[in-house]
Amino acid sequence: MLKFYFNGSPNPTKVALFLEEAGLAYEPVAVDTRKGDQFKAGYLAINPNAKVPAIDDDGVTVFDSNAILLYLAEKTGKFLPANTPQNRAQMLSWLMFVATGIGPYSGQAVHFKHFAPKDQNHDYSNNRYQFEAQRHYTVLNDHLAGRKYMVGDTYTIVDMALWGWARMAAFVMGEDAAAKYPNVKRLVDEISARPAAAKAIALKDNFKFKTEMDDEARSNMFKHMSVKAA
Repeated sequence: MLKFYFNGSPNPTKVALFLEEAGLAYEPVAVDTRKGDQFKAGYLAINPNAKVPAIDDDGVTVFDSNAILLYLAEKTGKFLPANTPQNRAQMLSWLMFVATGIGPYSGQAVHFKHFAPKDQNHDYSNNRYQFEAQRHYTVLNDHLAGRKYMVGDTYTIVDMALWGWARMAAFVMGEDAAAKYPNVKRLVDEISARPAAAKAIALKDNFKFKTEMDDEARSNMFKHMSVKAA
């Protein structure tokens, strides 16, 4: 059976969405990143990058959320756009846009907005990542103007990839994000109303994850804080 290594953060949640939408049997394996589970030798053998999510599909290991979405979609033939050269090109382009833009800039925007040490001046970094997050969401919002979905006329893995982080837009950029990006919000709301989305979000509730952001958690989540300069 497929093993799904996850926690409740945005990238694993979008893979959980696919698994639930596709009705695939899977074994969820909790990786508590605040406790440092991602650095254990057994997990590093699956994902040497020490991040979640990852899957072990009967011996085939895949890491990085968008790679997993593409792998599962191509394996099952589900949630892919209509098979035309243009649709495939658009699917790959937007998947990479989410992977290299939306995810990283959202994550860094969250870090400097919510978790960077308050006794240091992070104005430049915070402004940099807020600007880039907002710029990337503007690209998404403009693309979705007059379109129901990201690629073609059907719900695909690209929409799932977007949903993982975009449903957290208020946490990333502030409470006015919904008003700033109404086309993104419309798609996020549609996906969030799906039964599979509710199951994906609730998956973490079946496990006990560390919730405190204490010294142990900061050391495991933000390694640069515990690494002394040479």
